[in-house]
Amino acid sequence: MELNKKTAQQALEQAAKSNPGAWVDHSKYVAEACKNIALRCKNLSADQAYLFGLLHDIGRYAGVTSEKHLIDGYRYCMERGWEKAAQICISHAFMIQDIHTSIGEFDVSDADYLFMETFVANAVYDDYDRLVQLCDSLALPTGFCLLEKRFVDVTIRYGVHPATIDRWKRILEIKALFEAQIGCSVYTLLPGVVENSLR
Repeated sequence: MELNKKTAQQALEQAAKSNPGAWVDHSKYVAEACKNIALRCKNLSADQAYLFGLLHDIGRYAGVTSEKHLIDGYRYCMERGWEKAAQICISHAFMIQDIHTSIGEFDVSDADYLFMETFVANAVYDDYDRLVQLCDSLALPTGFCLLEKRFVDVTIRYGVHPATIDRWKRILEIKALFEAQIGCSVYTLLPGVVENSLR
């Protein structure tokens, strides 16, 4: 099945029916952020970036889970031949390429854990992986936000973990990498970011 805007949006709509929740609107804002930033990047397709952002949490179709949504999304996309989207379903949670830096619970089988551990360690990240990692931290279900607001939002829900600070530092590094490419602050490309961050 070809991955395009229509098939990706249909996938998200169906997933939303299976497991309604704030994650759906979050995914839409992640996709918009990816598109807006990719438009300024010479080596990225804004259309592809949008699709990867839209589908990064598609594994949540299977229900309310923690890290299981990563491998559920991977399998969902692989079944449709969407290999890069499948990778990003896992890689978006590991800006540090080490499964032990997870902040979630591994509600998966031992076999799935081993698969994910090897997959994360051996994945070759490119700017699409890094862009979704960044934009995942720039979007609340209510709109775009400052990184620090999203950091607090996630930490309130998941708690403080040994890798929390290192994960924040890595996201800030990725932000700096993209800003060097686009020649401006990413926030200037996110409409309503200030207003939504002040809510």
